[in-house]
Amino acid sequence: MKSRNEIRRSQTYGRFNTIRTRQGSTIKHKWKMGTYRQIFYHIVFGTKYRKPTINEKNETQLYKYIWGVLNNKKCKLYRINGMPDHIHIFCDLHPNINLSSLVKDIKVATNLWMKESGLFPEFTGWQEGYGAFTSSIKDKERIINYIKNQKEHHKTETFEGEFKKLLAEHEIESFE
Repeated sequence: MKSRNEIRRSQTYGRFNTIRTRQGSTIKHKWKMGTYRQIFYHIVFGTKYRKPTINEKNETQLYKYIWGVLNNKKCKLYRINGMPDHIHIFCDLHPNINLSSLVKDIKVATNLWMKESGLFPEFTGWQEGYGAFTSSIKDKERIINYIKNQKEHHKTETFEGEFKKLLAEHEIESFE
């Protein structure tokens, strides 16, 4: 194999890269595929017993904390919002992270932080389980707006009703 100093230029032809060295010889090698992914998740989970323990006064700090957890996991947050009894997260999941571990890490970290910070004195924990719905790029803006408008949306819809609609929309059978 030629050293980096000997390589003059590289061109891609079909499935092979052709590298010409300064000495004029040509090296062919197979082109390697990179890693490309787009994994959008709309994640929803609620407070323990669905009690309204996320106070509006400090919810922005909670959302920033969750953004930090996602950022540390190399996941991109597109939108987060919620109500006193539940949270919606729309993010891109990094391929090295599995969904259940991510949700667990978010819940564990925020559970400790919310109790230790004193900002959410009535918070006792998160309910077990969560909903996670994959989405395509075509739905990205619609979901971002849906999450952005949670406060308005919940003037006429309960969390339970909303969650059942999400399950139906994604053709997921309820296990009740």
